[in-house]
Amino acid sequence: MKTKLTLRMEKDTIEKIKQVSRERGVSVSKLVENFFKTLTGEEKEELTPTVKKLKGILKNKKIEEKEYKKYLEDKYL
Repeated sequence: MKTKLTLRMEKDTIEKIKQVSRERGVSVSKLVENFFKTLTGEEKEELTPTVKKLKGILKNKKIEEKEYKKYLEDKYL
């Protein structure tokens, strides 16, 4: 059963969430509902295909910060 909920928040926050709503093509109500479902553990946040592919790829790997910095320098410099 759907029921009405009134929220009070800063005007700039409301404008930002309306913009996100338009960009995603999802109503503000649905965004808020999904947020609360995720927050309460009722629904897990959906991962993008790229994140799903990468999830756990470094599990049980020991990566040193120096090695990672060297990798980034070699790749981007």
